[in-house]
Amino acid sequence: MTHHGAGLRKLGVSEEQVRQLKQDYRRALLSDADRAMLDYAVKLTREPWNVKKGDIDRLRACGFSDAAILDINQIAAYYNFVNRLADGLGVELEPYWEHDSQPG
Repeated sequence: MTHHGAGLRKLGVSEEQVRQLKQDYRRALLSDADRAMLDYAVKLTREPWNVKKGDIDRLRACGFSDAAILDINQIAAYYNFVNRLADGLGVELEPYWEHDSQPG
């Protein structure tokens, strides 16, 4: 979450909200749309076989277009894929600040 927290701060998310998200996004002060998006991403990550039409309908009810839902799905799936590759190969990530300070 260190990498993601730094990225969120660059997007203007407050330090307090980053702390809340790290601790438990379900208790963080979020919009209904953000909460639905995160609930969907968690379900897709932990139990993809249980994702149903109702999960997609909830995203639509929160204002997400079909294209946005596809983006959410693809981004969550991509991160799951990359994390499993890295974890499965024992890859250790460098601290974000080291990456961020590299030239180029």
